[in-house]
Amino acid sequence: MEMRITVPEGIDFSVEGKTIYIKGPKGNHPPLSFNLPWLEIKAEGRDIVVTSRLERRKQKAMFGTIRALLKNAFKGVKEGWSQRLKIVYAHFPISVKVEPERRRVLIQNFLGEKAPRVAEIVGESTQVRVEGDEVIVEGIDKYEVGQTAWNIERATRIKRRDPRVFQDGIYRL
Repeated sequence: MEMRITVPEGIDFSVEGKTIYIKGPKGNHPPLSFNLPWLEIKAEGRDIVVTSRLERRKQKAMFGTIRALLKNAFKGVKEGWSQRLKIVYAHFPISVKVEPERRRVLIQNFLGEKAPRVAEIVGESTQVRVEGDEVIVEGIDKYEVGQTAWNIERATRIKRRDPRVFQDGIYRL
């Protein structure tokens, strides 16, 4: 079983063993490594060729996963990924500050709490900025951007209160 994926123009790539390195105008994507004994990956011109010795359901499913990961990586290094979150509060104004050197986001005065809530920024290429009442998460890797957005959203989860009444927090748009 064989699958060919053509790499778009403007994107450089290299294959070393079972690891694929992708570089584009936005930067370098984290290496994609597939350590499966039945899988072989090689480069032929502008194509990445993935072959399998077996033709079972599991291998066919893995081919779809590899194709999706590569397409997401190509889009990330060419256009980038972004997620927007909205800051919502009823009484206590929430203050959101980004500490890029410590790779975290501080959420202060959430429900009047004195201690700030902290959310981790995942990955080296992920950037977070605050514009008015929106938090914008951008980066090359789709999964790092999504995980960072979830970390920010999860940091403002309310426990032991009715979420229908206390609707303060940071939510994805």
